[in-house]
Amino acid sequence: MIRDYLRALPVFAGELPSFNPSGAPGRPDELFVTWLYAAVSAGVREPHATTLSTVGADGIPSARILIVKNVDADGWQFAVHGASPKGQDLVRHPAAALTFHWPAQARQIRLRGPVRAASPAESAADFLARPPASRAEASLGRQSQPLDDRADLDKALAAVDLPAGRAIPEWTLYTLAPSEVEFWQGDKQRKHTRLRYIRAAAGWSRELLWP
Repeated sequence: MIRDYLRALPVFAGELPSFNPSGAPGRPDELFVTWLYAAVSAGVREPHATTLSTVGADGIPSARILIVKNVDADGWQFAVHGASPKGQDLVRHPAAALTFHWPAQARQIRLRGPVRAASPAESAADFLARPPASRAEASLGRQSQPLDDRADLDKALAAVDLPAGRAIPEWTLYTLAPSEVEFWQGDKQRKHTRLRYIRAAAGWSRELLWP
């Protein structure tokens, strides 16, 4: 039975990092960067990959994985094509959630809150910083549309003629300014450590959560 197979799969294997919430910094972005550097040092692949969750026009959540571009006191930045499903979701409902999962370290980071679009100049700069192949694919503007034949993709990309210094206006850089951020450190005995930051008018407050 697949149920028995799933139950038998190991979790929290290997040595796990420690986390003492009492020594956490006052802002969640600072703790995120500390954890990010630790993940890179531990050999975690693509630690800047995150699951972006949005709300569709039908009211049903939708999730996909993308790359975070920057993290600072203002928030977490990512970019989307405005015509894509996630781009349309963010226009209709400018709020989202991001989830980072680094299983080798038994760590998760969850945040949610409103998003705001960057200026056209900032979005253009992000687009131009992408590799040529990524710029060409994004310029097609067909993300998530049905594809009849894989060869059609190759033909469309071969026909792209986008000047090196030109961005597409649909490309949008967003900043998610979280209302709350949770840092989750797994424990082999299931005594997980959960620290939640909550944004308030005077700054950030912190609280521990039960596992």
